[in-house]
Amino acid sequence: MKVGFGPLYGILDVGYVAPADVARVTQALIAGGVDLLQLRAKRCPEDEVLRLAEIMLPLTRAGEVPLVINDHPHIASKIGAEGVHVGQDDDAVAKARDIVGSGCFVGKSTHSLAQATAAMAEGADYIGFGPLYATGTKPDYLPIGLEDIAEVHRCVSLPIYCIGGVNPSRLAEIQAAGAKRVVVVSAFLQASDIQAEVAQFKASLHRVP
Repeated sequence: MKVGFGPLYGILDVGYVAPADVARVTQALIAGGVDLLQLRAKRCPEDEVLRLAEIMLPLTRAGEVPLVINDHPHIASKIGAEGVHVGQDDDAVAKARDIVGSGCFVGKSTHSLAQATAAMAEGADYIGFGPLYATGTKPDYLPIGLEDIAEVHRCVSLPIYCIGGVNPSRLAEIQAAGAKRVVVVSAFLQASDIQAEVAQFKASLHRVP
């Protein structure tokens, strides 16, 4: 699969999705048009993360959507996922790269301009930048707002995914602030029709300059 960093990054977070629904939600997110899809299972034991990743991978492969594993480079390596995402440990990118090798891309969460530029220096392949707004997904993180979006795009030459409270009602102001790529979590996972919500959001994303 040729991996690109398209504008819409979805996260399947098991805080919102029951394990029994993972396959159905994965298919809906892909059919709706996400460009990348991450499995985030913060409170699950590793064997459960592996089981869920193995459910998702055939579906993402069939849909030609890169699968990203959050926090578990060993699992990403074991199943042959296209990507892994790591947090703010100083050597997280290097450690993950050692485990997954050159065939798997590594993304990193950043919460400030300084962290964003540091992630680029560490060799991350893309960064998450946020949370832009207060979000139930990460209640312990203070929102950073929209003010630094344009500056981080000037300072960092990697794909930048703005994350945290992104939803359809906020998309216009997020893109007006300079965002080119976004991550959506709860706005998709809590929708009554996930596929339709993703498709409508992506159409809006493409319409907004």
